[in-house]
Amino acid sequence: MNDVVVVGAGPVGLLLAAELRLVGVDVTVIERAAARSPHSKALTLHPRSLEVLAMRGLAGPFVREGVPMPTGHYGGLPVRLDFSVLDTRFPYTLVLPQLRTEQLLEERLRKLGGEIRWEHRALEVRQDADGAEVDVAGPDGTYTLRAAWVVGCDGAGSAVRGSAGIDFPGTSATTTGFLGDVVLDAPPSVPSVDNEHGGFLVVPLADGHHRIAGTTGESLAIPADQPLTFDELRRYVRQVAGTDFGMRAPRWLSRFGNASRQAARYRDGRVLLAGDAAHMHMPMGGQGLNVGLQDAFNLGWKLAAVCQGRAPEGLLDTYHAERHPVGAALLENTRAQTVLGATHTADVQALRSVFGRLLAAYPAVNRQFAGELSALDVAYRPAVGKPGDAGEPGEGGAGEPGGAGGGRSLAGTRAPDLGLAGAPEPSLYPLLADGRFVLLHLDPGGDAGRGTPDGPGAAARAAAEAFAGSPDRIRTVTARPTTAHDGWAGRSTVLVRPDGHVAWEGALSSR
Repeated sequence: MNDVVVVGAGPVGLLLAAELRLVGVDVTVIERAAARSPHSKALTLHPRSLEVLAMRGLAGPFVREGVPMPTGHYGGLPVRLDFSVLDTRFPYTLVLPQLRTEQLLEERLRKLGGEIRWEHRALEVRQDADGAEVDVAGPDGTYTLRAAWVVGCDGAGSAVRGSAGIDFPGTSATTTGFLGDVVLDAPPSVPSVDNEHGGFLVVPLADGHHRIAGTTGESLAIPADQPLTFDELRRYVRQVAGTDFGMRAPRWLSRFGNASRQAARYRDGRVLLAGDAAHMHMPMGGQGLNVGLQDAFNLGWKLAAVCQGRAPEGLLDTYHAERHPVGAALLENTRAQTVLGATHTADVQALRSVFGRLLAAYPAVNRQFAGELSALDVAYRPAVGKPGDAGEPGEGGAGEPGGAGGGRSLAGTRAPDLGLAGAPEPSLYPLLADGRFVLLHLDPGGDAGRGTPDGPGAAARAAAEAFAGSPDRIRTVTARPTTAHDGWAGRSTVLVRPDGHVAWEGALSSR
């Protein structure tokens, strides 16, 4: 019997499978397509997704091949969101086609001993108290896979979700947009164009093509499943801009809609959902792939811990508790962006003007939206994903105020890539590369070696081992912080989860 069957070999399924293989979990990946699509629905990796990759030592190839842009957009407004001010080593949107993201993640999975069964389609999922079965149609006929757990990463039309009977409430599409990858002989000098006739974004790609995506009054009512022609695309762009920018050589033309739905639960017994199988929405702000990757990163270490007997099954309930609110926020902000970006009445044009002035005049407002879209502001409160049954050490539980450094507890928040002196690596994220917890003893005084097995570090390590479920799943590091980050001043003992969120923190002198 397999430990896990992952249905879907898109970016979400690939990252999840790689996370499981990283710690030795047996996983089978099945994919209904015969091969990868050459067309990339998604184009961008946001700062938090790049941090996720950096935590496993994977960010380098993505950054080298992608095109960094120091801004993001909200509803296609001409006033951009400033990512350059964000507290991250990746203060930008990285333009990289989804196809290349998938190829790089597949390389990672194969290096870890994983494989993909192409052209193997999930037909039905059944479950009992001990596991689940997946009926599969492959090139050589049908067969059944049995596993302890099944994860549906198979998109908005998820067969896993439907077979498990998980509700997918929401709204159907009422608005349709257009998309084209083309060559522009005279591209515009601005990243977006909008007026009372419609609006569109223009994104330069590394291979000389540009992606144009937007809506016009004419395009809104056309069904998303009706093929888009090149003549239509040129007409829509001319309606808005008065020119087609020398558009030629279309490589891919498509439409998209604003259907917004979210799975009622991300776990049903032995079945879990991630990515588009759990949430679908209008592709505003380039968030879908990114939120899906972060779903997988949250689920991976938890599912591995359960499979290997290091944590009770209840840990998987924290996956829903932590990620379902993130999905709900995603639907909320993409619906808001759809009103701003795909409604071309005089009233909404006025709203765009007012909203744009707010973003330009108030850096705190701009920073708020940049933090939300980049996912750097995601915090899990109060559920922080505790594998063991032992109580948390020290004062204040997860997500409660009164942490050791003063102010609000760090528990559940994202840990920045803290610079470290006296550690095996120059910063925090490389210490997470093997998927273990990291117990940080932060010594601002500079004596990085003062922790001893018999001293306060031992008490903190004992508590951390109880949390992680196994001594070998903890990496203990005593070091001096060399970078400053909001909320981290004065912190001394911090347990960082494998997904880079803080499990708990407290004063070294009291642990």
